[in-house]
Amino acid sequence: MQQVHKGRGATLNPAGRFERHGQEIVDDGWGTIEEVMAAPGPATTVQPDRSRTVIARNDSPDIGFDASINPYRGCEHGCIYCYARPFHAFLGLSSGTDFETRIFAKNDAAKMLRAELARPGYRPEPIALGAATDPYQPVERRLRITRSILEVLADARHPVGIVTKSAGVVQDIDLLQRLAGDGLVRVQISVTTLDPELALAMEPRCSAPANRLRAIRTLAAAGIPVGVNVAPVIPGLTDTEIEAIVARAAEAGADAVFWTMVRLPFEVKDLFRAWLETHRPGRAEHVLSLIRQARGGRLNDPDFGSRMRGEGPYARLIADRFRLAMVRYGLARRRMPPMRVDLFRPPEPSGQLSLF
Repeated sequence: MQQVHKGRGATLNPAGRFERHGQEIVDDGWGTIEEVMAAPGPATTVQPDRSRTVIARNDSPDIGFDASINPYRGCEHGCIYCYARPFHAFLGLSSGTDFETRIFAKNDAAKMLRAELARPGYRPEPIALGAATDPYQPVERRLRITRSILEVLADARHPVGIVTKSAGVVQDIDLLQRLAGDGLVRVQISVTTLDPELALAMEPRCSAPANRLRAIRTLAAAGIPVGVNVAPVIPGLTDTEIEAIVARAAEAGADAVFWTMVRLPFEVKDLFRAWLETHRPGRAEHVLSLIRQARGGRLNDPDFGSRMRGEGPYARLIADRFRLAMVRYGLARRRMPPMRVDLFRPPEPSGQLSLF
């Protein structure tokens, strides 16, 4: 049975796919269902993450980075389409409401990062900050883990790319300007929709679209390379906004626009379907049908080469619209500058920089 909680994206909290048993709310006829449905939504809890390393590696051929850092597991933003939701199953938790409310914080991230960068033989390459979960989700205002990571990277003159849906990125504009001065940073802010009502339902604890555009303008004015991610494009739900988002990105001073097609791995398929049935019931089947048309008849395509952009006539139409919009609004001629790797200076594990 679905439950809608203010500030939460998921309407379900199914057991993780590795669990032997699950729970489901049912009406037993004794009136208790009303009490359950009227109960306040779950509060966010933050626990320490016990990871021993902080830099994750991947060899995916369709991702533009090999190294990444996620300061948090789970994400308060609650984006219903988030492809990172299934990772909570490895923690014995649900990819539904648990993913939004059970947050694991890497409190020692800066210390671990300093040690990893100081290892003999380390070779610098751009690190993607927030490749899975958002580094500027609400808990960052209190814990400041992302800022501590940026401080280490700035001191070591190490390149970093940031992906976020939060206008909170501007709180670290001093560090970002310092990195940008040496050609060591790129910021990408995701704008999925310009409709504040849709954003509130679909991405309940993200910054409002207008605030994200304001953050893009602020970063661009400060000389920080900034791009816009239209990610994901959801056929039948947000694809009508492609040209408008590109236009607003160009107006705000973005250096580039990137996009990906929605993908719904594992449990995300059922969570997204339930969300549609609750928030957009009249369009649910149409949206799912269009996603299948762009995904070879499936709701998710895990194959390299097609998983990011989709395939088929509908996916090609989306790609053509982006290409034409970027030409129309002058973004086809803009480029995100490359990040330098030749300035790196290994830190001392103790926190002191090396003299030479």
